Amino acid sequence: MSDAETAQPAQHPSHRPIFSFSRRSGRLTDGQQTSWETLGPKYLVDVERAELDFSVNPAFRVDPAELFGRDAPLVVEIGSGTGEAVVAAAAERPERNFLAVEVFVAGLARTLRRIEDAGLSNVRLVEANAVEVLEHMLPPGSVEELWIFFPDPWHKAKHTKRRLVRDGFSAVAANALRPGGRMRLATDWEDYAFQMREVLDAAPEFTSEHPGDWAPRFDGRTLTVFERKAAKAGRRIHDLSYVTAE
Repeated sequence: MSDAETAQPAQHPSHRPIFSFSRRSGRLTDGQQTSWETLGPKYLVDVERAELDFSVNPAFRVDPAELFGRDAPLVVEIGSGTGEAVVAAAAERPERNFLAVEVFVAGLARTLRRIEDAGLSNVRLVEANAVEVLEHMLPPGSVEELWIFFPDPWHKAKHTKRRLVRDGFSAVAANALRPGGRMRLATDWEDYAFQMREVLDAAPEFTSEHPGDWAPRFDGRTLTVFERKAAKAGRRIHDLSYVTAE
């Protein structure tokens, strides 16, 4: 889980966007700073910004084949945290390209080090708001799979409007996915799991692969430290899987 996971902007009464992440501040460790400076140019997408430092200029778009130096199925993980899941997946599936989206700089720095230590060439990172990445940066229909694992649950009632998976998100996600593309989700927060299922079951762009039920655990998701802690604390992990129309 990333406490700084990216999200969908919504309109506030002041007409300023709100986001489903809290922007973390703080200094990087010396090692993280070194990773950021030396490995960032190799793996980080140089995003053209709009107004905010994690925004994406609506005119900015990348060609995934050019970004990775090859044409391969693209998996996008939203809220990649420290990169534990995406780096393990990229190592296991070298035939796929992986794009990790995160705004937590220390997490990105740790991910950079994981990628380099694993000797991977099929991972790129984006420091940006995920919905803007899906809406603007990636071409429509370019994503094979979209992963949303343990997004911030925003458990306080006054904050649930900040959740990533809510009304309006499904259209953005479906537009980025190819026809027949898949969105995988997981959360240990029960009421958010039901919200996800309710929102996506009602979305005309998606069909549940397990109607009215939870999906089995995705075996391509490495068992991260966070998921182990959730299980140890007795929190049930809910998985969901949806596909777009062919």
